[in-house]
Order: sequence, then C-alpha cells, then structure tokens
Amino acid sequence: MGIERAAVRIFDSDRQASKVVAARVAEVIRSKAAQGGGAVLGLATGHTPVNVYRELIRMHRDEGLDLSSVTTFNLDEYWPIDHRAEQSYHAWMDRHFFTHVNIPAANIHIPSGVVGAEGIEEHCLQYEQAIRQAGGIDIQILGIGRSGHIGFNEPGSSRGSLTRQVRLDKVTRMDAAGDFFGDQNVPRSAITMGVGTILRARQIAVLAFGEHKAPIVRRAVEEPPTPVVAAGFLQEHPDTVFYLDEAAATDLTRMASPWLLGPCTWDDVLQRQAVIWLARKLNKPILKLTDEDYAENGLSELLRVCDGSYNLNIIVFRRLMNTITGWPGGKDRKRRVLVFSPHPDDDVISMAGTMSRLVEQGHKVYVAYMVSGYMSVFDHDALRHAEFVRELHGIFGVKPEATAHIEEHVQKFLRNKTPGQTDTTEVRAVKALIRRTEALAAAEYCGLGESDLRFLDLPFYETGLVEKLQIGPADVRGVVEVLDRIKPDMVFAAGDLSDPHGTHRLCMEALLSAIEQRASGGSGRPELWLYRGAWEEWPVYRVDVAVPLSPDQLRHKRYAIFRHQSQKDRAMYPGPYDSREFWQRAEERNMATASIYDALGLPEYHAIEAFVRHPLEQSAYAKTQLEK
Repeated sequence: MGIERAAVRIFDSDRQASKVVAARVAEVIRSKAAQGGGAVLGLATGHTPVNVYRELIRMHRDEGLDLSSVTTFNLDEYWPIDHRAEQSYHAWMDRHFFTHVNIPAANIHIPSGVVGAEGIEEHCLQYEQAIRQAGGIDIQILGIGRSGHIGFNEPGSSRGSLTRQVRLDKVTRMDAAGDFFGDQNVPRSAITMGVGTILRARQIAVLAFGEHKAPIVRRAVEEPPTPVVAAGFLQEHPDTVFYLDEAAATDLTRMASPWLLGPCTWDDVLQRQAVIWLARKLNKPILKLTDEDYAENGLSELLRVCDGSYNLNIIVFRRLMNTITGWPGGKDRKRRVLVFSPHPDDDVISMAGTMSRLVEQGHKVYVAYMVSGYMSVFDHDALRHAEFVRELHGIFGVKPEATAHIEEHVQKFLRNKTPGQTDTTEVRAVKALIRRTEALAAAEYCGLGESDLRFLDLPFYETGLVEKLQIGPADVRGVVEVLDRIKPDMVFAAGDLSDPHGTHRLCMEALLSAIEQRASGGSGRPELWLYRGAWEEWPVYRVDVAVPLSPDQLRHKRYAIFRHQSQKDRAMYPGPYDSREFWQRAEERNMATASIYDALGLPEYHAIEAFVRHPLEQSAYAKTQLEK
C-alpha cells in the first residue's frame, strides 16, 4: 500500500497475527506431506514467535497436525554457550516447541554454540550444505531486531552473506540482557544464517509486535534496502509478508498520516490526528492554522469535509481543552479507585501525581501489584539485605542458629552464583520482599496506607526465568478476587505494549479477562482508564484525560519513585535504547506532554500525566487496516 515496498498485514493483537502465521506454516506442512515429502522450516527464537509455536503445538495436539516428516533449521545461536543453558536457543526450542511435537531429533538443526573456534568456519559451511541437501527452506519465520537485524545479521551485513560467526552489537546485547540477568553476561558473538541464506527461502513470514518495533518496521518496509537495516533486503524477496500488531504498525505512513496516500474517512479521531500532525509539522498553535496550511500539506479534503479551517480548528482545540482536569475522579461524588500496577513501581512511575490528587480529593484509592517484581532486583541488593538481617539479629542478641538459614540459603548461594544461573526459591523470596517493602514506602508517600495495598503475585510470573507463562485461570482468579473485594468505580491499568518482556501485556490480558468474567456474572464493569508504563506515552490525539502537575507535584512524584531504591541509579531491565533512570523518564515524558499541549496553543503546564479510556477510540480508517 502506498509507499510500502513489502507486503504488510496488520492485526489488532499479536496473538491474532501469530495464529495466521501458524496456519500458514501448517498449510506448508500438509501440502508437502500430501506430495509425499516433508516441509523444511526455518525457525526463529525469542519472545516474538513464541505464540506461533504454541498454536502449532495446539494444532498438533487437537487437530492431528503431523510433523513427523518436517525438517527444521534455526536461524542462529549464541557463541560460546552450553546447549543446556537456559539462554541457549537449543534449550529454548526444546522448551517451547520440539518436546511438544513429533519432529524427529535427527531432523532438527541449530547452529552450534559449543563448536571450537577453529571449527566454526567448517561448521557454517556444513550448515549451508545441510540446508541445500534438505531441498531448501520452504518457509522462514523471522523476527526483526530494533537495529533492523534478522537472525543475528547486524547493521552492515551484506545481501549475499551466508551462515557465519558475527559479533553482536551493543543494541542486540542490551535487548538480550534480561535473559542473561545483565548485559555483562551476554555472549559477545553468535553463529547466524546470513541474509543471503534467508533470502533463498521460498516464503518468509516476518513478525513484529509492540511500539518499540514501529520505527524499524517503517524503515524496513518503506525505505530502500541498505546494509544498515538488514531487514530491508526482504523487500527484494518475491514472497515476504510482514505480520504486525497495530502498535508495531503505528509509524507506517498508512497509519501515521494516511491522508498522504489518498482519500480517508474523516471521523473525529482522524481529524484530531491530522490537525495535531499539521500543527506540529508547521510548529504553529492549532488556532493559527490556515486554509493554506491545510491545502499545502495534503489536507484539502479535510477542509472540505469540515467546512474550512476556522471550524475545524475550534472543534479540535475544544476537544483537547476538555481533556484537561485537576479532578481525575470527578467532583460529583467520592469514588472507589483501584490502580493495577504490573510491577511494584509502575503505579508511581506512571501516575503518582494523579494517585496523590485522588487521595487528597477524598476518593478511596487502592493499589494492586500484579507481580512480585523479584526479577528486577540485583544480587548485590539481595545480599546486602540478607547481611543486614543477620547483623540486626546480632544487635538484639538473637542466637546465631536463628539466622543460619540466611547464610546457607541466601548468602552462600549469591556469593557462588554463576552468570545466568536462576535464583533459588529463598533468594526469589528475599528479592520479592525488597520490592514489596519499597512499594509500601512509595504508596505511603502518596497518601495510601498498608491496608490499601494488595500484592497479587500472579503465578504466570513466578517461573524463575525472564520468559513468562501464558495467563491461566489462577491469574484471572487472582484479579477477579481483588475486584470482588474492592468493587471499584474506577480502575487504572497499564495499557502500554512496549514492555520488553511482555509482563504488562500479560497483566492487561488477565485484567480484561477478569472484567469480562465478572460482567458475565452480572457484576457490571468499572470505568477502565489506561496509563502508559516507563517506555512510551499516549499520542496527544488519543488522550482523554490530562492531569496537570505543578513543579512541586512533579518533585513529589520523583521522591515517590525514589522509594524504589533497588531500581535507583541502574535498573535491571532498563528497556530499549534508554539509559535514563525511571524517574528521569517519567519527568521528561510528563514535561514533554505538557510542552506539546503548550505548543498546540493550550494552557501551559509544567507537566501532565495522560490517560485514555478503554476501549481506545479508533478511527474508522485504522479499523479498515486491521485483519479481522
């Protein structure tokens, strides 16, 4: 469509996209089997394709999909790495796919992470030969890295590159840091199929999900191919399709500024999007935009539909003015407000100012922390707390044997822990307790008491690994129970899709399932308002409520975030391309939103916390872009 140089399909969720890709893979498998042969699959690892594998496993279990004649070739593997290590792609594929289906072990091929340095070149040549002997790859599944890499083909990879050893760049290592419990533990190199190897596949399915992938997706799809963005070479393949969720597609021209491509359905949402786009492009307040401004920037049709710039400007300006309120709970009555915080600090990072204001204005505010957050505590912090408890017992004359288990189960383990080793149950409990006490301190600073807090510790998170389980009945039940007990009028929840490891997505899935379950039982639906986590902010055209913060209120929010001391100075999972601390991101984001309002000609505030009403209002045009 328009300036897109590769085929793109957009879905309203990553799960829908994954099901379509799995169905495409299953079609290849059945077609090859019907011809008396076996399909050859090129497979990827990581968070992005996991739901494709889950759907193929379901089809194998429930629909009899037979994979006994399938041959597989994985894209890549870290080097050096023990194949039994949790972070190894050998172990990952076994965990998520191979042990659940009937592909013969002899048909599975993954680059070696243990081959000696002197044997790597020969190993890569043999891998290429094995692909050719299998008849070539029928369908290749790909993700796309934020630097545009496919497989581990980093920026600078040539179109004709073949399977080889590569050195991983900083961005790739940062993205993998969570899996290895710190970027210092990530291997510095890997063995990967080359761009040329990938392009020889007969079909290619590229998956990308989340806002953090949107900029690189646009470059890969809309800009000419270049070695700087290896994924751009996929444009030259005759049967490549990019499968995106709406968040990953947001920077594509057809979603960001569709009026540049042709006629649009000019509903209220698209009008706001276009007017704000034009005002920011020209650096003019909304009320100063002229007919000529619209006409010279591809928006003549919008002028016709809205009877000129004067009327249009006033409509959009008034709508944005109406989003601004210092009374987020309303003035008509006191309300019961429940804030769902995925991690123990998301509440104050995203809406400490609004929480404090709700409390000050007499509303009853509760916070439910959905996961323990133990994964984000550094070992040295856990060790320090364990040593503190032991010394504290000594001060009060507690007998040494009472603290022996701390030495045995926590301190001894942490002092001898190897890079990437998963924590023991006891260490996880210590780390979870650190996060819990920090959450209590931060909430109290915002005016809440200990009785106002709920710690759900949803089971999907408690794996000991960065990767999480699917949401199950126990997770939904935990959310239903807190909704039943508190019976909120208003619910606030994290609505962002850029959480690097998917916890926010899964928490939202559990919450929406719980609300549906209660509604089907006649309990009704509370108002649901969505905030963003530490990674992104809502675009202004989508904002429904903007809560202004004064300099003092923003400083108060900073100090609330400071209560999370284990996340101070350096976070375990800082997220993509961002070395700022969470308090800095929060302040700069809130101030940036206020600056946009100011630039559009609205009242000037120091900072703004932004929220949208669920379900999100969506333009008619955007809906036409989603595959149903």
